[in-house]
Amino acid sequence: MTTISPLQDWETSFDYLCTALIGQLANDQYLVFELTAENSHFVRFNNAKVRQTGIVVDGLVSMKMIAEGRIAYADFPLTGDKEIDLSVAQESFDYLRAEIFELPPDPYIVLPSNQGSSHEVYEGSLLHPDEAVNHILPVVQGLDFTGLYASGSLIRANYNSLGQKHWFATESFFVDYSLINGRDKAIKGCYSGRSWDDELFRKHIEGERVLLQRLDLPIHEVLPNSYGTYLAPAAVADLLHMFSWGAIGEASIRQGGSFLSAMRDKGKSLSPMFSLQENFAGGSVPRFNNFGEISPLCLPLFQGGKLVNTLINSRTAKEYGLRENGANGGETLRSPEILAGNLKSENILSAIGTGLYISNLHYLNWSDRPSGRVTGMTRYGCFWVENGKIVATIKDLRFDDFMSQIFGDNLVDLTDFQEFIPNIGTYGNRSLGGSLLPGILLKAFTFTL
Repeated sequence: MTTISPLQDWETSFDYLCTALIGQLANDQYLVFELTAENSHFVRFNNAKVRQTGIVVDGLVSMKMIAEGRIAYADFPLTGDKEIDLSVAQESFDYLRAEIFELPPDPYIVLPSNQGSSHEVYEGSLLHPDEAVNHILPVVQGLDFTGLYASGSLIRANYNSLGQKHWFATESFFVDYSLINGRDKAIKGCYSGRSWDDELFRKHIEGERVLLQRLDLPIHEVLPNSYGTYLAPAAVADLLHMFSWGAIGEASIRQGGSFLSAMRDKGKSLSPMFSLQENFAGGSVPRFNNFGEISPLCLPLFQGGKLVNTLINSRTAKEYGLRENGANGGETLRSPEILAGNLKSENILSAIGTGLYISNLHYLNWSDRPSGRVTGMTRYGCFWVENGKIVATIKDLRFDDFMSQIFGDNLVDLTDFQEFIPNIGTYGNRSLGGSLLPGILLKAFTFTL
């Protein structure tokens, strides 16, 4: 197996471009450059057949100019052709230099600095584009297999005019798929990593086949109520994502938009079994943020249910007189991990007793963000359990519950294993990273429809 060969030397091209523009700066002017680039192979499957395949080689530079307390932005493509790239970049540079003084001053502007550079490259063992289909399709023959395979190199970089250079490159893949049983029901799965393993992929599919067969069970009508519920890691990932939507960021807490604001003010905690941290040790995302700052390798957020840190970026720190901790501009989770518990895989059904086994959630939203009330729907591979056995499937249900209950009073246990749930977004560019999560067992989870 070989990796996808890059079509351009991204680092050389990016460095050349940045150096050329930085040399034109006047005194008291700054430039910050960010690069988002990829060399990706995509294959779309439907009914275990290839429907679309192709290679994407793409680079985008985001340039930020700062002068006299003002800030202006411009984006342009990076092609690897020095003459073309410099021409396009020069046009953007000239535009920013002319327009920046028409903008109002920014009272919380964050000036770049040089606190040292970094260079991280994580190589993988990926399927060659000519071989990928032959490694995937034989394993799923006889199944209605529908999904997307994406593989290749991803690059992020952040340079500034003070000489600081951060470079991050990684190789990864994912197969995001559904197995459909012919009755408008499906099992959702995702196999991902840096190194393709035929045997692991086969075992992954075989495990999902077991759940697929259970979709033929009769449908159990679940009435609106609260039920003992197990949420698999993929479902937990959807709930955890809500922490990035105006919950764990310090600015949102200070402005009263987060349920953690009242918790912190009143000294309340979540379950002592709940511990959440930002953990960059896996190398799936860069530690540097859009300000060019390096985050701690591990930043605890909740320890034993107690909120010990929030995500604080430099703008928030400046506004409220705090110390930043490497958070990005949106103060969102980038490499989250919920620590494991004690519930073993073979004991999940017996621990449910009678209740619900939920594999996936979707359409999540805040129904009341300041109080931490979240709503959404069940989806894919959800079952009714009686006396520790799966006995029926269910129709899609709407839930509406409080995060403080889900990760607080109603949390019975977490699994003793974790799964890496990758970010599989491809809108604009292929996403980096993911979440390392256990499943969770709740004594009550409220369903409203």
